[in-house]
Amino acid sequence: MQNQHSSTKLPAILLENVALTLKSAAGLVNILQDISLTVPAGQSIALTGPSGSGKSSLLMVAAGLERPSGGKVIVAGTDITNMNEDAAARFRRGRVGIVFQSFHLIPTITALENVAVPLELMGEVDAWDRAEAELKAVGLGERGGHYPGQLSGGEQQRVALARAMAPRPDILFADEPTGNLDSNTGAGVSDLLFALNAQRHATLFLVTHEESLARRCQRVMRLQSGRILSDNFSDE
Repeated sequence: MQNQHSSTKLPAILLENVALTLKSAAGLVNILQDISLTVPAGQSIALTGPSGSGKSSLLMVAAGLERPSGGKVIVAGTDITNMNEDAAARFRRGRVGIVFQSFHLIPTITALENVAVPLELMGEVDAWDRAEAELKAVGLGERGGHYPGQLSGGEQQRVALARAMAPRPDILFADEPTGNLDSNTGAGVSDLLFALNAQRHATLFLVTHEESLARRCQRVMRLQSGRILSDNFSDE
């Protein structure tokens, strides 16, 4: 069942001629160049390519975490191109979930509290019950009282995934979600990621250097030097 923000008519993500140029000690650097991309609602797409190809930068732009230097960014039918940081954060709330390679959990609060934070910010009256249910969904129902430092890397990433999925977002951005994990732990997190994606019908926008993970997506896009090199549907 689609959640309240979903629309079958609008693409989840629409990028038009997006460019990103950043200043460096050596001068201006073109990170992204003329990127146009449409991601239908519910699709799973993997961004691959060598280090420095612009994968994570493209995710940051599409998620409203980085403002493009040119072009247009439309997410769930809303033009977020020129939103400031606060406005973009308000827009993402409840609509967009983000999972990073480095977890980004708050170390001074428990796993349960970390998952409950976005729900409380949304004013959800059942925030704690939902946070508990999300931890159970990722297999950590008994670990809610533990602090991030008391959890393994795989457990921390599962808490981060539970936190991202707790508001039932339409779009889940995942930037190298298995990058800091060993192969067995990473495989478990990957399985969980795609299971939640299938169950919640959320669009999955995944950055990864792992070909096996990319092939699990419906669509695989390869970047090189800030441009789209190829854009294909997976054959698996």
